[in-house]
Amino acid sequence: MVNKPIKKWKSGAIEGCIWKNVKVLDNGQELEFKTATLTRNYKKKGEDLWRSEVINFRRSDLPKLQVILHNLQQELFLTERNEIEGDDNE
Repeated sequence: MVNKPIKKWKSGAIEGCIWKNVKVLDNGQELEFKTATLTRNYKKKGEDLWRSEVINFRRSDLPKLQVILHNLQQELFLTERNEIEGDDNE
C-alpha cells in the first residue's frame, strides 16, 4: 500500500504535503498524527534526471519554520532591493 498525502499544495518547483501517520503504542493502541513535508524538485544542469529534496516536519516545527522563512525573506528581498537601487546603507 502506497502512502499518499491527505492534502497537497504546489507553487512552481516547491510542494507542501500533509501526511497521516499511525504509531502503535506499547499497549497496542494506534495513535494517529499528521506530519508535513516540503519538497523542491529540480534538474541538475546538463542532466535529464529530476531530483527531489524532501524535508519532514512535525506540527511543533511549523511555527519555528515560519519565523525562519520570514527572516530569510526579509533579508533576501530587502538586501536585493538595496543592491539593485544602489543603496549601501544596510
